[in-house]
Amino acid sequence: MKIADLITWFENWANPAWQESWDNCGWQIEPGVLEQPARVLVCLTPTLAVIQEVIALQNSGIPVNLIFAHHPLIFSPLKSLRTGEAIAEITRLAFTHQIGVYTAHTNFDQVQDGTADVLANLLELKQVAPIVPTQAGLGYGRVGELNPSLTLQELLTQIQTQLAPPDLIFSPTGDLEQIIHRVAVLGGSGASFISDVVKTGAQAYLTSDCKFHQFQESRDRSLILIDAGHYATERPACDRLVTKFKALNIHWVQLSQKDEDFRAFYSKY
Repeated sequence: MKIADLITWFENWANPAWQESWDNCGWQIEPGVLEQPARVLVCLTPTLAVIQEVIALQNSGIPVNLIFAHHPLIFSPLKSLRTGEAIAEITRLAFTHQIGVYTAHTNFDQVQDGTADVLANLLELKQVAPIVPTQAGLGYGRVGELNPSLTLQELLTQIQTQLAPPDLIFSPTGDLEQIIHRVAVLGGSGASFISDVVKTGAQAYLTSDCKFHQFQESRDRSLILIDAGHYATERPACDRLVTKFKALNIHWVQLSQKDEDFRAFYSKY
């Protein structure tokens, strides 16, 4: 399958036209690789480390020619490209080594089997529906039932086991034995959806990038807010995308080993 055909297949599933107005889905860098056989490295964020990973693969004899990322490389119009800047270096290397960079962000968040559905599947939620529907069959986040129900302690343990976040933060509660039967999930920064989640009747909400007073707001609205981190809540969807690409029998696809969380957690022990 050519890169052009792969992108056509993907956009028929997760149309870039569905992206938010502030987003930048689609081609970030296209150095003339559309007619080449697709050899793809999938990642969460297209960083300098990821493009160097591709170059190392090329040097080892695997002619990788596409980085397929969830997060855009470019969010705002660039005013300059200067030596020593990461985006400038990524761009230079991409053209020098014939590496395309393509992004699927808020369009991928909405679709069936996208970022939210992957989280819902990992938690084995049933009777799943979008937190915020956007159009027929699409929407942000997912809410569903736990069957059987779990205690809060068991739910936190399941999240830790499935996502392996370096840190797991949740709303203060005096009862880890509270029975949880309805859970909402949204990968990435989902605190702005708290009001929408409350309307769904969810007792707990798994997302990331939550601020101090958003935990207070959730507690005051009887919602247990669970922050597992941006990387941990979205990286599984990248892994699922690799599986979907493999089913297309493209020439080569692999999940990046150089994706970064961008955070480190200090322990005194």
